[in-house]
Amino acid sequence: FFQKTLTAVKNWFTLFGWSKGQNPISIPYSLRRDACKVQMSSSQETTFKQNLGKDTKTLYDMVFHLSGQLLPGVTSSKSLPLDPVEEMLQLHWQYSVLLSFLKNQGAYLPHVMPEFLLEPDDYKKWIKAQTALRVDVKNLDILSDNLLFVLQDSMFETMSKRAWTDVLLQIYKVFVLPRVSSRNITDQFGWESMQKMPRIKSEPLSSNIYSPYERTILTWLNKHYEKNRKTVWKDCKKGGVPPGRWIVNFDQDLLDGLVLAAQLAAYCPYLIATHFVRMYTNPRTHEQFLHNCLILVDAMHAVYLAIDIKV
Repeated sequence: FFQKTLTAVKNWFTLFGWSKGQNPISIPYSLRRDACKVQMSSSQETTFKQNLGKDTKTLYDMVFHLSGQLLPGVTSSKSLPLDPVEEMLQLHWQYSVLLSFLKNQGAYLPHVMPEFLLEPDDYKKWIKAQTALRVDVKNLDILSDNLLFVLQDSMFETMSKRAWTDVLLQIYKVFVLPRVSSRNITDQFGWESMQKMPRIKSEPLSSNIYSPYERTILTWLNKHYEKNRKTVWKDCKKGGVPPGRWIVNFDQDLLDGLVLAAQLAAYCPYLIATHFVRMYTNPRTHEQFLHNCLILVDAMHAVYLAIDIKV
């Protein structure tokens, strides 16, 4: 489950997380590596610029692109100190600023500590530095309430990968999902055909699973499906018009491809005759589900909707 989540997050941020097009990322490796431009000597810097050019993207470029805000005191062009320990401390401070910034925007990250976002070698330097501080009697009272998690190498990589995945998920939650607007959603369709269907409440406390923005998307899915199912599949030879349904989640209710096909048909009706009419409208077997999803992905490719979704 976590690996599938990580892959989905990696694909989305690769495609949409950056200005000026795609930028391939790996979690956590490229994010840790490109967290900040490293200070170099003049000769090293010349070689570095020749290799990477001016388009070297950092984590902070991504945050600025998605949020429109700069982290306090942190810029993507800020160099790190040459001293390894000072460099590690600077990175730790920057990650602390990042986490505080995200939490202030509504992110939920109580389990992610700044040191989990460091490179493995920097994490070891952090542990060594903190252990040395705790040995100093003068600092015992100050540090006694601060927990120090000492992780083995393999466990640290697991923790770091999970931490970075959760940071990206929370960045998506606080900066991307809120772009969903419920404005005019009730005006786009008449409610006549929806009277027998329970409405999805948008109040913040009406669900402990989905945010108001996600419930707005569910409402949009319900309306398009109910409005278009009789139009899209009126000439279908593989089951006729599919039955009405109440779409309440983003996994089980979308498995057969029909709901997503109805959304796509609303904006690209010319795909109905070329693609969607060939779908099974009451699929029962794995082969029929696969058949529908093959057609759906093929339709996405036909309109150049390149979001790397696998059948």
